[in-house]
Amino acid sequence: MAHDSAKKKKSSQTFDRPVDLDRIAAAVREILLAIGEDPDRDGLRETPARVARMYDEMFAGLRKDPATVLQKTFIEKYDEMVLVKDIEFESMCEHHLLPFFGTAHIAYLPNGRIVGLSKLARIVEILSRRPQVQERMSEMLADLVMAELDARGVGVVVEASHTCMSMRGVRKSHSRCTTSAMRGVFQSNLSTRAEFMALIQTK
Repeated sequence: MAHDSAKKKKSSQTFDRPVDLDRIAAAVREILLAIGEDPDRDGLRETPARVARMYDEMFAGLRKDPATVLQKTFIEKYDEMVLVKDIEFESMCEHHLLPFFGTAHIAYLPNGRIVGLSKLARIVEILSRRPQVQERMSEMLADLVMAELDARGVGVVVEASHTCMSMRGVRKSHSRCTTSAMRGVFQSNLSTRAEFMALIQTK
């Protein structure tokens, strides 16, 4: 039980302090100087401020608690799988601060209550708008839905392309990473997991 609480707390961690736009802009200016550029030339003069505003948008999920999105539920006797697939997202790899983007698929088996389908897309949006790694994002999504909906089981699959692989290092532009997180019945029952995996492949 304590383990579940720790996971829930980790998923819901937020930061109250606002983004310091001036500090980001100053840091970006220093980076431009460090690579040998002239931050005062016409094309770069407003770049530090632009980057600061972009970071404010890209990391907005740090100041939102995804658990609150799942608070409104509805009593419903439906007990089959609920699946929302192909939820598009963009995130920022915390290792190189380069984008990764793709789709998330989330399914759950209700335990007497369901949630609005758009809420599953909303939690993907919040958790992706943080410095992130795909593996942790997959687990956070599964733990969050499992805990907040008291579901009988949750399945999450995330597929993404990472620019830290396509733009630098090995430079493999067509590679994609797939991660999964299974909880409850999705983990213990092979047929439930197989049904989930088959459904996300169906067009």
